[in-house]
Amino acid sequence: MSLRFDAVLLDRIRGCLIGGAVGDALGAPVEFKSLREITALVGERGVRDYLPVSFDGISGTGLITDDTQMTLFTVEGLIRLEARATVKGIGPATAVLQRAYWRWFDTQVNPGPIDGVDDGGLIREQWLYSRRAPGNTCLSALSATRAFDPFLPHGKGFDAIDYASLNNSKGCGTVMRAAPLGFLSSEELAWEVSCQAAGYTHGHPTGQHAAGALSVLIWHLVRGATVWDAVAMTIRYVQNVPRTSETQAALEAALRASVTGPPCAQMVESLGGGWIAEEALAIAVYAALAYPEATTVRDALALAVTHSGDSDSTGSICGNILGAAHGFTAIPADLIFRVEGRTTILQLAEDLWLELAAGTSPPLLIIKTDGSLLPGSSEPSLHDLDEWWDRYPGA
Repeated sequence: MSLRFDAVLLDRIRGCLIGGAVGDALGAPVEFKSLREITALVGERGVRDYLPVSFDGISGTGLITDDTQMTLFTVEGLIRLEARATVKGIGPATAVLQRAYWRWFDTQVNPGPIDGVDDGGLIREQWLYSRRAPGNTCLSALSATRAFDPFLPHGKGFDAIDYASLNNSKGCGTVMRAAPLGFLSSEELAWEVSCQAAGYTHGHPTGQHAAGALSVLIWHLVRGATVWDAVAMTIRYVQNVPRTSETQAALEAALRASVTGPPCAQMVESLGGGWIAEEALAIAVYAALAYPEATTVRDALALAVTHSGDSDSTGSICGNILGAAHGFTAIPADLIFRVEGRTTILQLAEDLWLELAAGTSPPLLIIKTDGSLLPGSSEPSLHDLDEWWDRYPGA
């Protein structure tokens, strides 16, 4: 199924990204709290509005965590990856995503943009230089590989990285950032790129497969599938991939839970804590299946975050799913208005749509891999704008 580059797609990209941020911000204040503590605080209906939270000396409501930070850097990496493919004719060079995650890592270890170093885009935004409970696995893996960046003065190059030796983790840090890769052109590419990008920080195959499954799920949703149909098609896809039994089991458990009685927090608890990738995916999918309609997004998000586990990640993934399914306008307006970083999130969503649409039209000049130029379209394109390359350098 091909994408139509119209207002519906733009609405779903916006919805996927802002929905993830809203779910993240709803869950952040109750992460590490028990279900009993959460319900004592907000009641049996669960977390339906932002609660106060503090990170890195910053306090407020509607604050996002590392889940949204890393998702935004995934989007930025995807934009650069797509631009590279369109203009230079180079395939999915997923090392572009590795560099995006290194840029996120730089925001976690530096107080602000580094003088004399400008790689465009998100690293120019001071508000992102804040630690929002980043996962230790992501930090340690990216720290171990940061010196390999070939764009650094003494970078050793991507080929020298031994990813297999980094760790054997299947933490949910893989899946909570993977949704944007569902906007790639094919189901197979969404799976492949998402699994490989997850492997930059997490060595366990299940962590990678859960990320791939979310991207495949998003791929179907943005092409018009219902939540139920998208989950069913994702399960069928995963079943045809070797060594995915844990991811299959998690998705099937979510599906069974959704038809076993009315939605409840106890059913969420039965799916696990969400600290590992397949459990986070299962909880988010269960909540989306329990409340699959555009009119019940707040109910789904409340169900996704009200449990004794990794509430911000499960909320973020659920928001990604329902935003991709129903679009921006399905996310509660009061939550959108108050979520941190709304302007940046929506700009990235629009820029991703512009880049994807630009890839369907021939550029003014086609740059071959040997550096020579071929004539393309006689009409100017997005890729002829210096401002675009200033924001998204083609690395």
